[in-house]
Amino acid sequence: MTTPEKTDHHLLFGCMGLGGGWDPAPHTAADIDEAETAVAAALDSGITAFDHADIYRHGKSEAVFGEVLARSAGLRERITLQTKCGIRLPEGDRPGLYDLRGASIVRRVEESLRRLRTDVLDVLLLHRPDPLADPADIADALTSLHRQGLVRRFGVSNMNAAQIARLQAHMDLPLVANQLEMSLHRRAWLEDGVLVNVPESAANGFPAGTVEHCLTHGIELQAWGSLAQGRYTGAAPGSPEETATAALVASLAEAKGTTPETIVLWWLRRHPARIAPVIGTSNPERIRACRDAATGEPDLSHDEWYALWISARGAALP
Repeated sequence: MTTPEKTDHHLLFGCMGLGGGWDPAPHTAADIDEAETAVAAALDSGITAFDHADIYRHGKSEAVFGEVLARSAGLRERITLQTKCGIRLPEGDRPGLYDLRGASIVRRVEESLRRLRTDVLDVLLLHRPDPLADPADIADALTSLHRQGLVRRFGVSNMNAAQIARLQAHMDLPLVANQLEMSLHRRAWLEDGVLVNVPESAANGFPAGTVEHCLTHGIELQAWGSLAQGRYTGAAPGSPEETATAALVASLAEAKGTTPETIVLWWLRRHPARIAPVIGTSNPERIRACRDAATGEPDLSHDEWYALWISARGAALP
């Protein structure tokens, strides 16, 4: 297996909010304009990595982004373009399902390339594990896409350490990323490491050893849902723990001359895995509020990081 190329995104812009409604209706000129405004805000904030999936808005997220690329000469060469495949949306009487058959992967990539109006993807992630998938078949498809120059690098999403290792055993190309839900609110990935031999571990649910596996093998952890739907940065007050943590986030932001969004993202970045948050907002003002997290190193002390964690969990550490 070749050595993974270094990936160290500070932030990625998640494009799921672009493209209009979650329906097959065609996108509109207004949808393209909205996407162009959001992309400009991301670029102005120092974000140059863009995360897609073939299912977002029934393909319209990729399509409007492709229109933005067509309008902006030279933009494609300045960015990292990532998409995902492996989920099939419900169709007629058929429910939604997962599909990582090799031929399906190749077909979905070809469709994404057409929508995105590009000749190559920088990164392709497998969106969800498919229990029926043959890892050798997947590996053959990915290797073929790489040899054709259609995809530069590969990763996974929502997979545990054992699933990653099983797939990697069939591949010479390294898997370079794993995208998981991770935030100050969704902390099972972190709690897993400290609840060893503690009764609460039974309810944690996060696959043990996944973070450590990614750290050991140079696999970038990308955090979807990283802003926790605004729980700590201006959304309506929730639980007492969320209210207290939002106040702490605001206090730290004021003390450090930055935004609450940056504090929440710094908390992820401060972890030794140097987690790369994916921000999913399409609001230009909120995108720009993440600028300091996109362009600088996390300015959180050891004690400040722990204070945020303990406040968010609402209980002392075991």
